[in-house]
Amino acid sequence: QVQLIESGGGLVQAGGSLRLSCAASGRNFTTNLMGWFRQAPGKEREFVATLSWSAGTTYYADSVKDRFTISKDNTKNTVYLQMNSLKPEDTAVYYCAAKFGIAHYNDYSHYRYWGQGTQVTVTS
Repeated sequence: QVQLIESGGGLVQAGGSLRLSCAASGRNFTTNLMGWFRQAPGKEREFVATLSWSAGTTYYADSVKDRFTISKDNTKNTVYLQMNSLKPEDTAVYYCAAKFGIAHYNDYSHYRYWGQGTQVTVTS
């Protein structure tokens, strides 16, 4: 059973930074993509960023490009999301997710494994 454990959420003022971490564990854990989605109250879950374990290719939503950076540590099976220049509209529960294959990288319904979520709140 694959488990994804997130950490690093919190409360920050607009313009500030936070770093989220997602550690993956489980027997024979191998997936192609691992990344982040977020969901604000009353809104659909939306894609934030994801990366390919093998190629290191990264994908970002337009709304976070140039502000967020996704990275990985293969030795720790951990993905990070560095979030800079945070805005109140970034407030949401952030979920780590992983999937096999690289198609549909921004479609949450294609991700098989999910973390429990971590709250990020940005105040103005």
